Amino acid sequence: MKYKLLGKSGLRVSELALGTMTFGEDWGFGASKEESQKIFQAFVEAGGNFIDTAVNYTNGTSEKYVGEFIREQREQYVVATKYTLNTRPNDPNGGGNHRKNLVQSVEKSLKQLQTDYIDLLWLHAWDFMTPVEEVMRALDDLVRSGKILYVGISDTPAWIVSQANMLASLRGWTPFIGLQVEYNLLQRTTERDLLPMARALDIGVTAWAPMAGGALTGKYKNPSAENGRLSPQSARLNERNRAIAAVVEEVANGLNVSPAQVALNWVRQQSGTVIPLIGAKREEQMKDNLGSLTFQLSDEHLSQLSEASKIELGFPHDFLASEPVLNAIHGKTYEKIEKKNY
Repeated sequence: MKYKLLGKSGLRVSELALGTMTFGEDWGFGASKEESQKIFQAFVEAGGNFIDTAVNYTNGTSEKYVGEFIREQREQYVVATKYTLNTRPNDPNGGGNHRKNLVQSVEKSLKQLQTDYIDLLWLHAWDFMTPVEEVMRALDDLVRSGKILYVGISDTPAWIVSQANMLASLRGWTPFIGLQVEYNLLQRTTERDLLPMARALDIGVTAWAPMAGGALTGKYKNPSAENGRLSPQSARLNERNRAIAAVVEEVANGLNVSPAQVALNWVRQQSGTVIPLIGAKREEQMKDNLGSLTFQLSDEHLSQLSEASKIELGFPHDFLASEPVLNAIHGKTYEKIEKKNY
């Protein structure tokens, strides 16, 4: 395991992060406490130090398990948790980005994790109700109090993240150093604005569902049919995605590795700081995921996978990259100009 600096910070995190949404069986799936500890131990023995959970995962069981597992060596782990999602369904203030839910969620997480500080607090999802000024000031207050050390943001439009960090810079508040998004060979729309923004602003990226919920592991290559149609087991199971998964399997067979490892390494080898979140229900799944660290995909393989899964960037990206527009902006000099991305 190697380590990366997370965004514009000095925080060292492992190049894979342990996702713990599967810790606990409260939601009808996931791992028992014993199996969760085996998964955690396999990750730690491989050198992993970056642990990701949330206040609401498996009704709090995930944080409780993580708290127990890290207790003896708390200082060596980078523990990230999240706030936003509702933990009291009949209470309008039981969820959201506002200060009240933020403070209550952090206090609950500290109790469940059995710790007195959180290394990285993620805003879990944008609620489109709370003013960005309230969010950034409230997060900064918690950093100054010592209850959280760094802040990140997940599942939020790029323009809001940019606005928030510019506001933090102007006001002397704590900026987001991390961005968490869904990113995999089946979901590449984050390449339109979110990932370029992260690179431009030096924000580290953690990618959830890097194996597309199992759709890239070969798990669903033989679809079950119901009345002649695909079973609604996953929205990711469509003709296009199966074709991409077949290319993943082809590359994996050629390298004598698992499709999951290929899918993980495609994400891991993208430009900028991109850290896949790996979760598992069984210890052997975690060990297979960790096997991705033993090899790199070649440029040829990366190109093959990227070509099979390419998307249209849409307006204004494709428009601005078109030859007529480039000629209109630069005349006949475009190919002669040194390129820098701003």
